[in-house]
Amino acid sequence: MAPSVPPTRAAAVLRMKQIALDNQIRMIRRLRVKLATERRESAAIKKEHESTQVALDALHTTIVRLIEIGLFMSKKIERMKAKKRQTRDIHQKFHHKWQARIQAA
Repeated sequence: MAPSVPPTRAAAVLRMKQIALDNQIRMIRRLRVKLATERRESAAIKKEHESTQVALDALHTTIVRLIEIGLFMSKKIERMKAKKRQTRDIHQKFHHKWQARIQAA
């Protein structure tokens, strides 16, 4: 028995299906390549982000230490100024007492 559909039409249908499959395979390959590229770029960006984060953490630590040093120096300067004022006050009291003794004599 002969098939009901002429062989040329069946062959054309098979050829069209094969072309559709080939197109899908090509599209899948392109998408896989694109995905691989995106993953590489994403990994590079992530690595760069991590290195930037490490640098920012180090910078933050440095800034905190400098602030602590600045506060320590400010306190030290204030203590030195207080000591200088105290010394000046003691000197003035001594000077006034000395002047009073001289005038009394």
